[in-house]
Amino acid sequence: MCPHNTHWTCQFVSLYICKIPSHLPITQKMEKIHHNYVNVRGLKLHFAEIGTGPVVVFLHGFPEIWYSWRHQMIAVADAGFRAIAPDFRGYGLSELPTYPESTTFKDLVDDLLDMIDSLDIHKVFLVGKDFGARVVFHFALLHPNRVLAVATLGVPFLLTGPGTFPQDLLPKGFYMLRWREPGRAEADFGRFDTKTVVKNIYILFSGSELPAAKDDEEIMDLVDPSTPLPAWFTEEDLANYASLYENSGFQTALQVPYRAWLEEYGVEDIKIKVPSLLVMGEKDYALKFGGLEHFISSGMVKEYVPDLEITFLPEGSHFVQEQFPEQVNQLIVNFLNKLV
Repeated sequence: MCPHNTHWTCQFVSLYICKIPSHLPITQKMEKIHHNYVNVRGLKLHFAEIGTGPVVVFLHGFPEIWYSWRHQMIAVADAGFRAIAPDFRGYGLSELPTYPESTTFKDLVDDLLDMIDSLDIHKVFLVGKDFGARVVFHFALLHPNRVLAVATLGVPFLLTGPGTFPQDLLPKGFYMLRWREPGRAEADFGRFDTKTVVKNIYILFSGSELPAAKDDEEIMDLVDPSTPLPAWFTEEDLANYASLYENSGFQTALQVPYRAWLEEYGVEDIKIKVPSLLVMGEKDYALKFGGLEHFISSGMVKEYVPDLEITFLPEGSHFVQEQFPEQVNQLIVNFLNKLV
């Protein structure tokens, strides 16, 4: 059996190869995606995989999981690439670390290095969304000889460390500040079932305003229970996300990214030296995060990422890869094709 989930059937080859049960609400194309496990630094980590050719590794954000890359994985596989989308440690079907509250961004970088080494992959294209973008850049800074190019969605390159967090420019009740407080998000989330928590976060993060609560509110209180899901996000999608977070819980997710956010890259040369792509939705709330829109549109970001293409999608939210999959697929495939 597959670790963590008795509803998944497995066949042992060189890794665990899992076939998605037919009763799950997954399209026929997604049934071609294999679900594998590999031992990485003492943990059994899950990754989804499809296609053959140059390797593209997709790194998820929060409240996402490998599943958030379903459209892009199929697209790059059809274009002649091998798509791999792991669940970070403590997320989804990957094993929970013994001390999730001690997890760091560097752990995720080291996990990725060990994973591609275990799979005998020397160089990769990296694609990251939300805090997965930060892992992409961290990895590219520490292991530049292993990276062919990078693409990020929803988050550009950002400096790290205590002095770089724009706390004075953010509302007092901003969700990142609230969730950095040990125990606060746990108590907030604990009032609801997992499916409702994921639904509320997707609704909040699909908006164009920074999610911030008043003094007498918690972040979950910002969503009216009658608010529908975004039009591009189905009940089946929600059920898939909910089942994966029911498996993993939110312990690691609250630690990384939120409580580990001030962690530094640990390198002196802060420059990404490979071709890079940034895709942002024009209605992404993240653009209002501490002057982020000016940082991108003024070209300041290119001080750290010189070879950078930037594309804004006019109606795009924070979830552009799920909201406009065909457009994002084409942007990523075109970017990759120019480099092979």
